[in-house]
Amino acid sequence: MIRKLMTAAAVLALTSAPAFAAPCKDAKGKFTKCPPAKAAPATQCKDAKGKFAKCGTPGATPVKSK
Repeated sequence: MIRKLMTAAAVLALTSAPAFAAPCKDAKGKFTKCPPAKAAPATQCKDAKGKFAKCGTPGATPVKSK
């Protein structure tokens, strides 16, 4: 009974430990605070004449941004 309880506690401790660890490391291998996530680049759209237009207007198509 106690052996099963200790085994279950050990398995739980080993599987839940990575969830609390910081996933980011610096150049020396030390855990650091992760930088904020980058925002997705804004999508630009062009109309049928090739001029930039507001996305969602009729005839506007998205253009790949660099």
